[in-house]
Amino acid sequence: MIKVGILTISDKGAQGVRKDESGPLIGRIVRKIAGEVEYYKIIPDKKEVIQQELKKAVDELKLDLIFTTGGTGLGEKDVTPEATWTVIEKEIPGISEIIRIESFKSTKRSILSRAVAGLRKKSIIINLPGSPRGVSEALEIILSSLPHALEIIKGEAKECASEEEKESGDNC
Repeated sequence: MIKVGILTISDKGAQGVRKDESGPLIGRIVRKIAGEVEYYKIIPDKKEVIQQELKKAVDELKLDLIFTTGGTGLGEKDVTPEATWTVIEKEIPGISEIIRIESFKSTKRSILSRAVAGLRKKSIIINLPGSPRGVSEALEIILSSLPHALEIIKGEAKECASEEEKESGDNC
């Protein structure tokens, strides 16, 4: 089982004015990789609050994967990437890069995303778009790679015996 945390970043959502559709959608999609949501919270677009919640998810709750949804655009209040940068120890640029590249095929606006992904201790933090469509597309692109990433982080990845295994994409 993969322990998952979801933080929906939305002032209106935190005030109860807007229903969160993206957070629950993430919860449904991660079941495909044996993900179990152990923490879910809607928080305002405030850098300090986002930082605090990300640290709690990793340091206290020891979750494997933490997804944020929202706050990755160009708006004045979009501070999710900045908050994420302050708590990660290593960036995993390929995750955000491939999401932007592949999403560009269906929406040219994907290049405006400032989302980041990184590692804090043994947890992966990934910024996702705020829209349900964006969440669905992004997770479809990266989901299958995440279990292996977690195996590597935890020192549980098996060694590839041959070049064929490496090229096949098997979990080694």
